[in-house]
Amino acid sequence: MVEINGIPQILMVDDNQEIREVVNILLSGEGYQVDEASNGREALAAIQAKEYDLVILDVMMPNMNGYQVCMEIRKNNNTPILFLSARSQVEDKTLGFSSGGDDYLPKPFSYQELLSRVKALIRRYQVYQGKNAGSGAAAALGEAEEAGRERQVLGNVISLPGIQIQEDQGTVLLDGEEIELTDIEFAILCLLGKHRGQIFPVQHLYESIWEEDYYYGAANTVMVHIRNLRGKIEKDPHNPKIIKNVWGKGYRCE
Repeated sequence: MVEINGIPQILMVDDNQEIREVVNILLSGEGYQVDEASNGREALAAIQAKEYDLVILDVMMPNMNGYQVCMEIRKNNNTPILFLSARSQVEDKTLGFSSGGDDYLPKPFSYQELLSRVKALIRRYQVYQGKNAGSGAAAALGEAEEAGRERQVLGNVISLPGIQIQEDQGTVLLDGEEIELTDIEFAILCLLGKHRGQIFPVQHLYESIWEEDYYYGAANTVMVHIRNLRGKIEKDPHNPKIIKNVWGKGYRCE
């Protein structure tokens, strides 16, 4: 569990000191612990030294831009990443999602919008990564209780061709080997996998996974995340056999 003394940990990365201070003040006032980094290298060093529940990442920074930092983080870390950037074109957001980001909030932003995105990302991360306040209680369970818990986990497995999704544990096995998914990718796979054959319109997918109202450009967000997911679970991502497009209607899991 990343939380220290019950406090979610956030890393704010921006070369603008004023923006870092504003975000720090806003989120600290809501009970979050916020660390700061002024550039990409500082951010990567901080992530190596400490685990975080969320990384808030600027795009335009010297030496390493936010997209490059995000890709480095994604090599061995699934912590949610929220891009916070003055670049707000659709192609900027697409690049952010393609590099492994979970959400993208353009500057200037409202306090309420930032807070709602932060809460949603951390909540999903805690749910889909199996993080909860009682995680340390397993050692105190008796043998009977532990066996019951194991049966419950085994009973909550979503099976797809060559894939096992252990929803309670937040893990996915591909041909018996565990693969790393972001929390958004895991949520999409769980939703489609639970309802095999059902067509999910893009709007339904977005509102179910991101837990916010559909907006112009959200279809592109969904498309990028599904493309990234296919790259991890499909033998041939260009000819997918598991997650299919239904032309003009949405996506479904075969």
